[in-house]
Amino acid sequence: MPDPLSPQTVSLRRLAPLAVLVLAGTAFVLAGGHRYLTFSALAGHRAWLCGLVARWRFTGAALYVAAYAAVVALSVPGAAILTIAGGLLFGTWLGGLCAVVGAASGAAAIFLAARAGLGGLAARAGPFVGKLEAGFRADAFNYLLFLRLVPLFPFWLVNLVPALAGVGLPTFLVATIIGIIPGTFVYASLGNGLGVAFAQPDLGVVFRPSVLIPVIGLAVLALVPVVCTRRQRKGGA
Repeated sequence: MPDPLSPQTVSLRRLAPLAVLVLAGTAFVLAGGHRYLTFSALAGHRAWLCGLVARWRFTGAALYVAAYAAVVALSVPGAAILTIAGGLLFGTWLGGLCAVVGAASGAAAIFLAARAGLGGLAARAGPFVGKLEAGFRADAFNYLLFLRLVPLFPFWLVNLVPALAGVGLPTFLVATIIGIIPGTFVYASLGNGLGVAFAQPDLGVVFRPSVLIPVIGLAVLALVPVVCTRRQRKGGA
């Protein structure tokens, strides 16, 4: 009996969920939706968004999680801005938690769609994807956890390659959730600090812990890929 995920059994029916996500993401970008996923748009609509959250409370948080999941599932750039928005609207802890739930949900959606339509095709996707696949097959959980903690590759790519390599959904979800927590809460904390800065437009606010600590955290996150790359080069030397 043929493997349902083998290249020979790929069908239009199995490709339908992935095709829908790709088409929806393309339509979103062509319609200009990505323009709302910018820092300037967030700053311009801050008061309106805060008003909605104040009125809707938990419903607002649920809508935020759904919007975040949709952006990730459609593989549209803008997750960082959404995470900052979560911290600005809900505070560091609730905003970070909502962002983690939204990101994990969206990642699971695109992962399942890709696994259904393209599972088993990593070997035909070229040497670059082939190297990633080899890493996943050797130790799926730790390899995926490393790629989440150290953003060497785009988030959308790390959603797709495990599906092609046959990684299980529980492994994918647990490694993804653990791996995105540090960066997510740094960005959410930054958003929370920006809320303070917007409410109190004073240069001295930059030196408050709620603003300064997230900025330092972002600097540390930015250095992690550089340090890891240098260590790999030294190890290969």
